[in-house]
Amino acid sequence: MAKTVEIVDTAALTLPALEPRGAVRIDLRKDGKRARVIGMHLDLSGLMRREQARSVLAHLDGLGKPVPTVLAGDTNEWAARGGVFRCFADGWTVLDCGRSFPTRRPIARLDRMIVSDHWTVEAAGPHHSLLASRASDHLPVWATLSLDK
Repeated sequence: MAKTVEIVDTAALTLPALEPRGAVRIDLRKDGKRARVIGMHLDLSGLMRREQARSVLAHLDGLGKPVPTVLAGDTNEWAARGGVFRCFADGWTVLDCGRSFPTRRPIARLDRMIVSDHWTVEAAGPHHSLLASRASDHLPVWATLSLDK
């Protein structure tokens, strides 16, 4: 019998923006354990990306006790380690999910996952399929994570 995942809470995050960008949060519970996922699409401007990342982190801080969290989406960050990723220092790991942009001949690692230190990362990568390449100019990214006890 499959165990269900309960949706505990959801929210749309208001991010500072020069152009349409945003983030959404969902809090989940399964077998008594909570987890949080934020999907985000960050700005093209490096300065604005950092402001948006700080806004997401401030939102998380305002929620109280930290829970295992996964941030995922189009970071629009071309730097491998610097740029917006500097905002995620202590307590976070930025995953290199592989080349995801553009879909036809991916050269850039713009789509990332950033996970709290509650997780063990087993694998991560882009999802290549004909349907995925038709759906967007970015390939979706995935990660296999296990929750540390």
